[in-house]
Amino acid sequence: MTDPVHFDDRMLSLGLARVSEAAAMASADLIGRGDEKAADQAAVNAMRDQLNMLPIAGRVVIGEGERDEAPMLYIGEEVGTGQGPGVDIALDPLEGTTLTAKAMPNALTVIAMAPRGTLLHAPDVYMDKLAVGPGYPADVVSLEMSPQERVEALAKAKGCKPAEITVCILERPRHQEMIAGVRETGAAIRLITDGDVAGVMHCAESEATGIDMYMGVGGAPEGVLAASALKCMGGQIWGRLQFRNDDERARAEKAGITDLDRAYALDDMATADVIFAATGVTDGSILRGTKRRPGIVETETILMRSKTGSVRRMQYRTPHS
Repeated sequence: MTDPVHFDDRMLSLGLARVSEAAAMASADLIGRGDEKAADQAAVNAMRDQLNMLPIAGRVVIGEGERDEAPMLYIGEEVGTGQGPGVDIALDPLEGTTLTAKAMPNALTVIAMAPRGTLLHAPDVYMDKLAVGPGYPADVVSLEMSPQERVEALAKAKGCKPAEITVCILERPRHQEMIAGVRETGAAIRLITDGDVAGVMHCAESEATGIDMYMGVGGAPEGVLAASALKCMGGQIWGRLQFRNDDERARAEKAGITDLDRAYALDDMATADVIFAATGVTDGSILRGTKRRPGIVETETILMRSKTGSVRRMQYRTPHS
């Protein structure tokens, strides 16, 4: 593992923001065009080009799938100039390809960076996730609790009634029972169609977003990205890998995971300091979307460092033909 002393998160953070911005600007041309693959590919190309300008020996640990499945930014791909600290990179060049294709809210470009060997190498399988924002006792809720118990425990910790809790859940058939359980408590539910990294981030800014807790089964790679965000913003997240077949179990073992039933806490998924950047592609509750105006393009990016707890919101404007 690279000595974290050599991971200069302050110097690398602005470069990471540029990576996220470039991907957002590239994919913004395809908002509302109905072509998910083209939007994703545009983001991938731009993100890869910018990453290769950074003075790092980077390795993608959360990416666009296995090498044979993705021509660019695949898991294990080496990026950067090769001159600089060894780092792990987790990324989603376009979180919300469907959201972008349909011009729906909350599409983002997302990337995190940490010292080499400190981000969980989560395989491309499902993960059962549970997250809350900052300010609560450790382990205030758990994956072992029922949805009803989670709502009641969080309400007790917050000093409010369960009916005053709002839970964010991906709208999927697999979550019907979970949704019913949450509603039994009287809590409100914010259903989202895609974008569970943004869904988890909402918990960290509950006063602004109105969301107190995230729960449900989504992608494991997104779980690591969400953990990286919460490590900077504050909050708690837990995840347990979910396997549908032996092929997925083999994929986890290939990634070095030996305990397939393990419940991962935040510091298990991101074990050292991390920097995180996300740029809005379409307008959302966290970030404004990328805008093209006559002669210019504008973006909004959130850039965070867990070492200092700093959270920057950056507006970028550049000439555009």
